[in-house]
Amino acid sequence: MTSIGDTTTSIRRSKPAPALKLNFLSHGTLESRDLAYSRRFYEEFLGLEVVQTSPISLLIRLGGPNTIAVVYSKNVEAMNLLNHNGLDVRTQEEVDEAHRIVCAQAEQWRLKKITKPHLQHGTYSFFFWDGDDNCWEILTNPEGGYSWLFDAGDQLGKGHLDRDFKRPGVVT
Repeated sequence: MTSIGDTTTSIRRSKPAPALKLNFLSHGTLESRDLAYSRRFYEEFLGLEVVQTSPISLLIRLGGPNTIAVVYSKNVEAMNLLNHNGLDVRTQEEVDEAHRIVCAQAEQWRLKKITKPHLQHGTYSFFFWDGDDNCWEILTNPEGGYSWLFDAGDQLGKGHLDRDFKRPGVVT
């Protein structure tokens, strides 16, 4: 089966029954040095829905039922780039506009290490770190994020890392 990317091939494979019978991938976790400041950042800058769940935690979400718990910590460490959080937009122009806004408001929101937008790992995107040293990526993706890759199946070769991999929202 040829995948969405013209230069790779995808395969379908049978899977064994899982050991655990789970229902839903519900959340991940971020750390915060200052929950009140973090809440303002998530609501006023990123436009996320926020609810305070305890004196030391928030819950954030955007566009679906998956949530991220934000927990107060005295020992926040910088998030590694590979552990980033993705925020999807539909077009490269929207990535460029988001980059312009991130750069313009970096001082106000304590944003740092802002990369330039470019084609990488099969998408057009850029990264930045927030005041809590959490890493964010703003990237092109169709509605549903990366879920379209599940329809494409397992990728052979370089997969979505191939420079010629065709994906929605990216014009090369």
